[in-house]
Amino acid sequence: MKNLILLLLLAICFSCGKKQQETPDTDFTQYVDPTIGNVGHILQPTRPTVQLPNQMTRMTPDRADFLDDQISSFPLNVISHRVAQAFFIKPIIGQVSEGSWKKGLTWDHDLEVNRPWYYKTELIDDEVTVEYTVGKKVGIFRFKFPAGQQANLLLGHYYNNGEYTVAEDNSISGVEYFRNVKIYVYGELSGPSDIKGDGADKLVITAKENNAAPIEFKYATSFISKEQAQNNFQEELSGRTFDELKNQGKLAWGKVINQIEVKGGTNAHKRSFYTALYRCYERMVNISENGQYFSGFDNQIHQSTRPFYVDDWVWDTYLAHHPLRSILQPDVEADMLQSYVNMYEQSGWMPTFPVIYGDHTCMNGFHSTISFLDAYRKGIRSFDVQTAFEGMLKNAEEATMLPWRNGEKCELDDFYHQKGFYPALRPGEKETVALVHPFENRQSVAITLGHSYDDWALSQMAGELGKTKEQEFFARRTSNYKNLWHPEQKMFLPKDENGKWINIDPKFDGGMGARAYYDENNGWTYRWQTQHDVKGLIDLFGGVEPFEDGLDQLFRESLGRSKYEFWSKLPDATGLVGQFSMGNEPSFHIPYLFNYTNSPWKTQKWTRFLIDTWFKDNVFGIPGDEDGGGMSAFVVFSAMGFYPVTPGIPEYTITSPLFEELTINLENGNKFTVRAPGLSAEKKYIQSAKLNGETLDKPWFTHEELLNGGVLELEMGRLPNKKLWN
Repeated sequence: MKNLILLLLLAICFSCGKKQQETPDTDFTQYVDPTIGNVGHILQPTRPTVQLPNQMTRMTPDRADFLDDQISSFPLNVISHRVAQAFFIKPIIGQVSEGSWKKGLTWDHDLEVNRPWYYKTELIDDEVTVEYTVGKKVGIFRFKFPAGQQANLLLGHYYNNGEYTVAEDNSISGVEYFRNVKIYVYGELSGPSDIKGDGADKLVITAKENNAAPIEFKYATSFISKEQAQNNFQEELSGRTFDELKNQGKLAWGKVINQIEVKGGTNAHKRSFYTALYRCYERMVNISENGQYFSGFDNQIHQSTRPFYVDDWVWDTYLAHHPLRSILQPDVEADMLQSYVNMYEQSGWMPTFPVIYGDHTCMNGFHSTISFLDAYRKGIRSFDVQTAFEGMLKNAEEATMLPWRNGEKCELDDFYHQKGFYPALRPGEKETVALVHPFENRQSVAITLGHSYDDWALSQMAGELGKTKEQEFFARRTSNYKNLWHPEQKMFLPKDENGKWINIDPKFDGGMGARAYYDENNGWTYRWQTQHDVKGLIDLFGGVEPFEDGLDQLFRESLGRSKYEFWSKLPDATGLVGQFSMGNEPSFHIPYLFNYTNSPWKTQKWTRFLIDTWFKDNVFGIPGDEDGGGMSAFVVFSAMGFYPVTPGIPEYTITSPLFEELTINLENGNKFTVRAPGLSAEKKYIQSAKLNGETLDKPWFTHEELLNGGVLELEMGRLPNKKLWN
């Protein structure tokens, strides 16, 4: 009898355990970890940013990175990704002195809680607990001080340029000046406090009562006015508690994170994937406030019922971030592109890196042209297409191509327009053109390749709009990249103004970041920068087989020197596999180029290897500068099992996904599912593929097929099917 009872109990336990194991995930926000990548391999780390998706208010503790156990303060708003923040608050116990403003706040890594909508940390020296949650234009800090200690909050300005005023009811207003931007704040405290510093750039807030209860500081910011900051406060915080705002934030993140549902795969893959998806909503940010917005492109307040977005680094984001948004949020993508159009109308130029204070004029290329074309061809057309084309055309004809510059063209641009390549200087030759940035240099090869793609997109857009003259003119410039192809070395190499080759080591020459000729990467990376004309590049190699051999060699080629010597010049080229650099954006499409060869299985091999090697679910899990969604979008696409090699051509090429099943819940109500039963670390090679039951005879499908919904079925195996798509 006892044995029978025992067997029944075991059966019940097994049944419960099996049921629990088979219960599908319903809330994938549990896998988001904002600390992933918080230690940079060499350059910038990610930050555990707390914000709502694509919204204005962002907070992340001010510290060097995850290794730094000192928090300087807590910003009230990160007004531009990695560039600027406004206002800060910090808790201090005991008497406040001048040194209190510089005092570091010691935190414990294991006692910190990081969620996209909520943050908590323990300041272990002073035994102060800090909590934070966020809204669209607002935030709430909650501080718990130790009993018996004098509780103080310090409010300051990051740039020591602003002031605070205190009303009779102890509400606080302030302004901070950053470049051409005024940032306003309005805040209220819970509980009576003594506030010193009215009219100054610093405030000391001291609690009058014992500190058994937490002190809350609720606030709103605005780029328009003090009154608008108060309006933002009333709209989002009036009568709302900390927990209510926190729960609202969780719902907002659940809506975008749960748009993609997965089954199978490891928890590590889920953490990397969903954290990457979270990063894709960090930027751009909507700065519209009740039908109006401040634009740093003309320093005016504009009335508009349409959202206005800033904070985008398009050299990074045109590759995968904008294309991903065209799938997940096409209406938001349209609003962002309309924001670009507005910026052009307000400043006279289509921007390159639009931020809160205007165009950051960073990197090179007019890659928004590619994003406009890509969206248009995907049916996203609710932006001013004609004015967008006008701005694209003006940049192509009249703007300088020089990196980190925007405005009228110079003699180097005229040379490019006439000769079809950007002229380079020989090693040691002195710069003669004043407009050239003294650090960024000419980047002659990178500019020639990048603008070949931009001009292709402009020509294609002209064709879409029936502008035959412009289509034909810019079509002739789409092959300019060929002017720098060295037929013997089979590399893109620089030429001087006389059209003579400059003999360089494409692995290493060109100064910091190889910027004399390339940009942040060397010639081995830029060897593949013709996404708009892969067939043309294959022809330059001499055919498919030498093209594939070149790709193979990329992943095997030695640095030719020590890593420390290599990185002393090329610190952006991290995540190395041979000469391939996973840690920088120009490399994203390269593993997918095997799909153009006789060995598509190598794309499956390399994308899985790169994800598993360089995108671990820990603080080192981003191999290079994330740049607010650019690199994370590569992870999202690759994990889903497809990628847009050529933004501007509305199709995707296929690779091995990370999950046995993944479903995208599209905004049009359709679902697109990728199924790979039995997929694992060993069974990562595609044996056959079907789309909606029809055999795929090539590793591609279109954006239209994705939007229509359906199922991509992949049969997986341990070894490559070398006949598939061959």
